[in-house]
Amino acid sequence: MLRKKLIAEFIGTYFLVFAGPGAMVIDQITKDITHVGVALTFGLVVMALIYCFGHVSGAHFNPAVTIAFLVRKDISLRDSLFYIVIQFAAALFASYTLLLLFGNVANLGATLPRSSEIQSFVLEFILTFVLMMVILGSAVHGKAVKSFAGIAIGGTVGLMAMFAGPICGASMNPARSLGPALVSGATQHLWLYIVATILGAIAASLVYQTIHE
Repeated sequence: MLRKKLIAEFIGTYFLVFAGPGAMVIDQITKDITHVGVALTFGLVVMALIYCFGHVSGAHFNPAVTIAFLVRKDISLRDSLFYIVIQFAAALFASYTLLLLFGNVANLGATLPRSSEIQSFVLEFILTFVLMMVILGSAVHGKAVKSFAGIAIGGTVGLMAMFAGPICGASMNPARSLGPALVSGATQHLWLYIVATILGAIAASLVYQTIHE
C-alpha cells in the first residue's frame, strides 16, 4: 500500500515541477505563455493531479503539506519521511528533465525574491498558510464537499501564483523550489522557500484545529 502511495507522490510531484516551472522556462524562450499562463498552468496541473492521485496517496506533492498532516497525526512519521524523500527526488528528476530539454533557461523556474528576503519570507508564509487552510477545509473536513477539493486547491494555487508570483515566486512548496534551485545552481535564497512554507503549513494546521476541532 505504501509503495502505491509513493509511486503516486513521485509521479504527481514530478509533473507538478515539470509543468509549472516548465511553463516558466518555455515562456522565457517563446514569450507566448505570459505570467497569467504560468499561473494557470500551476493551478491546472495541481487540480488535475489531485483528481488523479488524491484517492491513492492523498495528493500531497508537497513536503510542507506532508509535515502539516504529520503535525495533525494524519500520517505516521515513517510514511511522512518516505513521502518527503520521494517528493524531493521527483522534483530533482523533473528539473533535470527540463535541463536536458531546454538548457539552464530562467534558472529552470526557480523561485527567487524580487526584493528583500524578508518580504518574500512573509509572503510565502501567508500563501502557504492559506493554501493549507483550503486543503484542510475542502479535502479533510467532515462536512467538506470533497468532489470539489481539486478545484478549490488548484484554484488557490493559481490565484496565489497570479498575484504573488512576480514578487516571491509563490512557491508554497519546498520540493517545487528545491528541484529547480539545486539543478540550476540558484540556491542563494532556497532556505526561505523551505522554512517559510513549512512554518506556514504547520501554523495553518494548528489554527485549523483550534477553529474546527
